[in-house]
Amino acid sequence: MELSALGAAGKYTAARPATEPKDGAGSAGQLAANLARDFAATLQESEELAKSAMTGNADPHALVQALAQTELAVETAISVRDKVVEAYQEILRMPV
Repeated sequence: MELSALGAAGKYTAARPATEPKDGAGSAGQLAANLARDFAATLQESEELAKSAMTGNADPHALVQALAQTELAVETAISVRDKVVEAYQEILRMPV
């Protein structure tokens, strides 16, 4: 079996589209908008389920699961915010 650089480059080029992001990913701004929309939807679903639980119309297990999802979403948002602030502060410390 003979291996050549041209053959390897051709196979790499053929396989590369599988590693590229999906067309639906879009730009960074679009990604941030999608994340914000998902975050808001998670909070809204949990709030609706909590209201149902207060009136006795919801399963307690579903309420606990929704609250855990909300807690995870809020912790993730806080972590992202902290990283953005940290990056901004690092940029401000750079000499011009």
